[in-house]
Amino acid sequence: LGGMIAPLFKPLGFGDWRIATALITGFMAKESVVSTLTVLSATDILTPATAAVFLVFTLLYTPCVAAIASVRRELGGKWAALVVVLQCVIAWIAAFAAHPIANLLFGM
Repeated sequence: LGGMIAPLFKPLGFGDWRIATALITGFMAKESVVSTLTVLSATDILTPATAAVFLVFTLLYTPCVAAIASVRRELGGKWAALVVVLQCVIAWIAAFAAHPIANLLFGM
């Protein structure tokens, strides 16, 4: 699954399946992103610029399943799905915008 969605992150500078897999585990709990990266030994593929862009995406994309379940309970399934999609899109756009800035600051 990580390999299938990894191309979506190529324009952001981290199109590796291991990083995509870590983002998938982040849907369960954000803290699992770091542990998954550690287990998959993907931390060595992040440059400082790529790590900065990755952090922007990770901080902005959809919250954990428990938060989405709360949204679903309060507002319904359509709103919960919309929240997930919109937050992922916003995170991607912000990370895309941060990519050239991170490259200027950290050099790539």
